[in-house]
Amino acid sequence: MPADPQKPRAKKHPTQNPRAFQNALVKWFEAEGKEYPWRDTTDPWAILVSEIMLQQTQVATVLGKGHYTRFMALYPTPRAMAEATEQEILKAWEGLGYYRRARNLHAAARAITRDHGGYFPKKYDEVRALPGIGEYTAGAVASFAYNEAQAIVDANVARVFSRVFDFQERIDTSAGSRQLWKWAADLVPGDNPRAYNSALMELGQRQCSNKSPDCSSCPVSQFCQCSDPSTLPIKKSAAKVTRTDEFALFATDSHGRVLLHQVQQGKRREGMWSIPRREHAETLDLALALKTTYSITRYHVTLRIYACDAQNVNVQDQEKWHTLDELEQLPMPSPDRRALESLLD
Repeated sequence: MPADPQKPRAKKHPTQNPRAFQNALVKWFEAEGKEYPWRDTTDPWAILVSEIMLQQTQVATVLGKGHYTRFMALYPTPRAMAEATEQEILKAWEGLGYYRRARNLHAAARAITRDHGGYFPKKYDEVRALPGIGEYTAGAVASFAYNEAQAIVDANVARVFSRVFDFQERIDTSAGSRQLWKWAADLVPGDNPRAYNSALMELGQRQCSNKSPDCSSCPVSQFCQCSDPSTLPIKKSAAKVTRTDEFALFATDSHGRVLLHQVQQGKRREGMWSIPRREHAETLDLALALKTTYSITRYHVTLRIYACDAQNVNVQDQEKWHTLDELEQLPMPSPDRRALESLLD
């Protein structure tokens, strides 16, 4: 009996047709893949730096503002970074946020220098054992640097698999994560996993995006089991945005120095220098110098900064006067840097 022309063709299942799925992805990537500096190298250190930067920062920020290029110029090898101070590292990372990533990368560089003579380890297990390196990052380095058949699952891959397999379970649970990693392991090819994994990640970034997936030109649409990609992936509802207020002092002395506070160990932005925060009651008699806003994780912050002379400020622990030249060398959160630039303009 001839096929009904009105009936849609049955979808191919990726794990039942792995070679066809892999080939479709790689063919698309070879024709459409973006050019990035970390794709022009097999240097595992350069790849590790890019992966750490991209964990919670968009490609446009990492590249468009020159963060990756500047960082690699400063620290082209693990040994170069290992020999730098934490303050230098935080300054170099300024503008990328999530500064724990920089500390983890610094710790990894020191471990490579101490335990591997400065040479990046070539075995997956040794990469995985580096401080701050998780399963995804180790797999990405092994895959992209050494062309090793390692499964990888980041947010982009998780989104692709949840839709391709019509996964009707939450992906942010232990069970959901295990299933995603199983699919990733089942599908990664033994030949040219570098191109396949790059294609899989880029598919999620560009085609199978979170809010506006382009299914019409998707290279693996013939394998996609879901009928409504807008409903996938399933995960816990995002936390509501919390609005909060911060109050700070713009204190200067007769030498033109500015008072700054160094964030204590264990606190968010540890080691960074910021405009000193105060309780609201301590600012009631001061003149407002600047009001600005910024967002961080689930918080939307209104920051009010009040002008204060040196003789009227109670300098607290972890606070120090700095010259304008010194300000340029200190690591500082972006909201504070922008605020100071406005105040000093």
